[in-house]
Amino acid sequence: RVQLVESGGGSVQAGGSLRLSCASSGYTASTVSMAWFRQAPGKEREGVAAIYKRSGNRYYAESVEGRFTISQDKAKNTVYLEMNSLEPEDTAMYFCAADTIGFAPTRERVLVPEEYDAWGQGAQVTVSS
Repeated sequence: RVQLVESGGGSVQAGGSLRLSCASSGYTASTVSMAWFRQAPGKEREGVAAIYKRSGNRYYAESVEGRFTISQDKAKNTVYLEMNSLEPEDTAMYFCAADTIGFAPTRERVLVPEEYDAWGQGAQVTVSS
């Protein structure tokens, strides 16, 4: 099994930046893709960014395109989410997720929560206006 631990959340003012980290442990060789999701109170979990482990191809939700960057350090089994130009609407609990079973999700499903079987505990991001 793969275990995921997020870090780096916090509170910032609008326009500020934060970087989230997600450290993987366990049987990480089975991971085919990783992603960041977020969930605000009363809202559904939303896919933010994803990266295919082997190719490094990255995909983003329209709401964060150009502001957020997902990256990976394979040697450290860590995935990052660099968040710039943060807006109050970005306030949410951010979750790291890994797809460790079967084939990597298609481009159309890479930001769908059901494609991921391992989840971190979450990191709170709060952006004030």
